[in-house]
Amino acid sequence: MFTFLLIVQTIVAFSLCTVILLQRSEGGGLGVGGSSAGFMTARGAADFLSRATAWLGGAFIILCIALAAIAGTRNDGQSVDAAIANAPIQQAPAAPLSDPGTAPAPATGTVKPNNAPPTDNGAVPLAQ
Repeated sequence: MFTFLLIVQTIVAFSLCTVILLQRSEGGGLGVGGSSAGFMTARGAADFLSRATAWLGGAFIILCIALAAIAGTRNDGQSVDAAIANAPIQQAPAAPLSDPGTAPAPATGTVKPNNAPPTDNGAVPLAQ
C-alpha cells in the first residue's frame, strides 16, 4: 500500500509541476474570477489550469498526510547489517598532555579510559 501511494504521489507531483509550468506568468491563477466563456478560449484554458492546480495541490497534500500516517504506524523493525553490528570499534589514540613548548609524543596505539588519572608529571588535564 505504501509503495502504491508513493508512486501515485510521484505522478501527482509531476503533474502538478507540469500544470504550474503551463500557466501564464502574468498572475490570475487560483481563485481569480470565473467566467462562463468557452472551454477552449484563452480564459477557459486558464480556468482549467487553475482548477487542475487546485485539485492536484489538494491531492498532493492529502497523499503527504496519508503517507506520513502510514510510515508512522509501520513496524518493520530496525535491521542492522550483521557485518556492521559485529565490527570492532577502533578509536584514535588519545594525545598525551604535555607542556605547550614541547612536541607531542608519538602515539603508542593504546587508549586509556577518560577516568584514568593523568600520567604526565605536572600536566593539568583539561576540563571535560
